[in-house]
Amino acid sequence: MSETPNRLVTAVILVAAGSGQRLGYGMPKAAVPLGGEPILMHALRGIVASGISSQVCIALPAGNDGLRRLCEDFREELADGGPLLTIVDGGATRADSVRAGLDALMDGTDAVMVHDAARALTPDSVFHRIADALAAGAEAVIPAIAVVDTVKTVKATAGGGSPAPEVVTGTAPREDLRAVQTPQGFRLPTLQRAHEAARSLDPQQSAAVTDDALLVEMTGTPVHVVRGSTQSLKITTPLDLILAEGLLEGPLGARWVEG
Repeated sequence: MSETPNRLVTAVILVAAGSGQRLGYGMPKAAVPLGGEPILMHALRGIVASGISSQVCIALPAGNDGLRRLCEDFREELADGGPLLTIVDGGATRADSVRAGLDALMDGTDAVMVHDAARALTPDSVFHRIADALAAGAEAVIPAIAVVDTVKTVKATAGGGSPAPEVVTGTAPREDLRAVQTPQGFRLPTLQRAHEAARSLDPQQSAAVTDDALLVEMTGTPVHVVRGSTQSLKITTPLDLILAEGLLEGPLGARWVEG
């Protein structure tokens, strides 16, 4: 690991417990093949290659022995160096999986990054931008990219006589919008407090929470933003998988994608 002033002892919680139903493979998303290896392995290798973590805590679908064996084999590869690999059972929700990871972190951890295995091709540079912002004093920091599409708010139209199911209610100023990615980084006590506060949310409120940064925002803590990467696409649909395969196998590979 490279030495950086004020380097924090950092762990990564890798959330890999998703069902992957929209990919249509009939298996957990983390197990779906990408370039000859499961998506999970690309995500793990990316985290380790970044050199930012002392521990990687992997939240897997409960009872999935195949993915667990993959992680255990990878742990043996790291026997002579690299972060500690810890495996936990993911929960029914993403927040439950993150909490399981938080409970398994080593003593002495200063900061934690929460990363989605589905963003398996995230470049090293994104991890380092997050780590640098945390070392500089941020309590919470997320990677994001500018939104290039026009984004409108809508509502459902009333009655059966409307020519379309929805109607526009407003247009968001595009220059103020960002598409948020992972890893999302936090000082460990900050994220722990946010998840503890979230336990009091009712089911409707919980369903509206889409990432850990939102939980931290709800506590009043500023969330800082660094540049993400278009290479950090989230593999959710078959088209996403095709794009990820293209990044790995195309004649230019990832060289044309900004870091």
